[in-house]
Amino acid sequence: PGYYTLDMIKTLGMTTENAKHVCVEGWSQNVKWGGTPLWKFLDWIGADPGSKYIYVECADKYYESYDIESARHPQTLLCYQAYDKPLTLEKGAPCRIVMPTKLGYKSAKWIMKLVVTDKKPGGYWEDQGYDWHAGM
Repeated sequence: PGYYTLDMIKTLGMTTENAKHVCVEGWSQNVKWGGTPLWKFLDWIGADPGSKYIYVECADKYYESYDIESARHPQTLLCYQAYDKPLTLEKGAPCRIVMPTKLGYKSAKWIMKLVVTDKKPGGYWEDQGYDWHAGM
């Protein structure tokens, strides 16, 4: 448990990557993202390495969950930049998850709460019938 500010997250170092965001509505966009690898954040906060899932809640009441392997994937970022600039509100400021190995609805914006758990949580779209894994 704890409260972590964006400035604290930034001390963990930044990785940049060009990744395609693929929406289930049929569009895609290549974005240059910048942020901290999610695995690095999880290690820094002392998350149990044996945990199975990550669950996030967002400022707009959206919620999402991930298997721990996807969360710890080297390309999964806790992002705070796009195109070498701070995220805009539209892109998910101040912080969002970018997971290039998943469809776009797994890239939650406006992260407010992150929970590490062994119980498989749902997700906003998954609870309405979308694929939980959403892999590409």
